[in-house]
Amino acid sequence: MSKGLVKFDEERCKGCELCISVCPVKILKLHETKINSKGYRPACVTDTSKCIGCANCAVMCPDGAISVYQDE
Repeated sequence: MSKGLVKFDEERCKGCELCISVCPVKILKLHETKINSKGYRPACVTDTSKCIGCANCAVMCPDGAISVYQDE
């Protein structure tokens, strides 16, 4: 099974939670303490070792704030 690496552009993220809703392994959440310059809590990964690299989060993101890299 491939592994993935999710990268967020925290300044572009508006905290809409669409990425969180489509993650099949449920490893995304809104950051608990960090606030970006626009006043939003950006999304983050809770456990990078569980990412399967499906890129559902990146496809769903309306702001293009997510990049997913796969490592076979």
